[in-house]
Amino acid sequence: MRIAMIGAGYVGLVSGACFAEFGVDVALVDTDETKVAALKAGRIPIYEPGLENLVADNAREGRLTFTTRLDEAVAGAEVVFLAVGTPTRRGDGHADLSYVFAAAEQVARAARGPLVLVTKSTVPVGTGREVKKRVQAVRPDLDITVASNPEFLREGAAIADFMRPDRIVLGVEEGAAGERALAVLKRLYRPLYLIETPIVATGLETAEIIKYAANAFLALKISFINEVADLCEKAGADVQQVSRGIGLDGRIGRKFLHAGAGYGGSCFPKDTLAFARTGQALGAPLRLVETTIAVNDDRKIAMADRVIAACGGDVAGKTIGILGLTFKPETDDMRDAPSLEIVPRLVAAGAILRAYDPEGMEVARPLLPASVQYVRNAIEAATGAEALVLLTEWNEFRNIAPQKLATAMAGRILLDLRNVYDPPAMREAGFTYHSIGRP
Repeated sequence: MRIAMIGAGYVGLVSGACFAEFGVDVALVDTDETKVAALKAGRIPIYEPGLENLVADNAREGRLTFTTRLDEAVAGAEVVFLAVGTPTRRGDGHADLSYVFAAAEQVARAARGPLVLVTKSTVPVGTGREVKKRVQAVRPDLDITVASNPEFLREGAAIADFMRPDRIVLGVEEGAAGERALAVLKRLYRPLYLIETPIVATGLETAEIIKYAANAFLALKISFINEVADLCEKAGADVQQVSRGIGLDGRIGRKFLHAGAGYGGSCFPKDTLAFARTGQALGAPLRLVETTIAVNDDRKIAMADRVIAACGGDVAGKTIGILGLTFKPETDDMRDAPSLEIVPRLVAAGAILRAYDPEGMEVARPLLPASVQYVRNAIEAATGAEALVLLTEWNEFRNIAPQKLATAMAGRILLDLRNVYDPPAMREAGFTYHSIGRP
């Protein structure tokens, strides 16, 4: 089978490489000539564990190719995936679908035979129907069936998520055309069917809502436990034990119940906002989702205020070490990371910041104030600092001996905003230790 993947971003590159690993011939197309040239040379534009080797292996075997020519990519493809960006639209919070529609129309113009056109990008309900209208307007003579196959990839674990997913969602049109498209997509995903991965076959609108509803619910769990953490601090309780106590209930589950500085990344912030806007537009407001967004926005601001309060209410002229900048470990993604709110507020308050992140510093530089100093490791970030703030729970930060951190620092204030360290051990090392929702 031959497929084309339109868009060599995070979703397109990971999905394309994984499909190639299944033995499928994958043509990956992107308009960014620099990105395509880098991929042809074996340079991966994003950090994702295992991706570099996966791309290299399949490119070497000829199953994965890269091009800027959409007509070349689409030629002979049974399935074409749209994996282009759907950023938040300026001014109103809705998803910007201009890239999706433009790519769909270009595919229609380039196609020479029947194909299944699949939205892999996260799109609001109704997008598939609009895509169908637009491709029919461009090529009324061509047999193009539209489908939805949302991705559920976690940054830092994307390859494992693709190879062993919880489920595959396939949304198709009604009637015979939809049944044929479903058969083609099931054949494409046969390697996962053979390991008994559940396949959820639905209509277009249902598949589109599944993706948004899943992300919104996970974001809600994060905001919920963050508010519970604040209550725990006031009451003298331990939020980690609360999380375990409620997470062992099978109706609730243990995942996404880790208190911290708020969610970020490429999905939750924009998807919750777009989902809320869709509800408002259709007259079915999603009030829990709207509140989740507000709680998360407030959370990041509150974390900056918490750092200032821990430093006696004034950070002017004080050196503060920052451990971690990306929104989560095992990625270089800075999109909506808590650091983007916390760091500028500390700089505005007069702090001198020394920051270290294992993968995110080059991405962070143009996004953060120019005065931030970037160093080579965690100990350098701590050296001479009066306070140390942990923002991202990279494993290498867990492995540092508390006394080693304490010896490097000028002060002994530690704000563990991801609950990484053991409180008794840090206090034994002489730290004034601040965690999230733990006594």
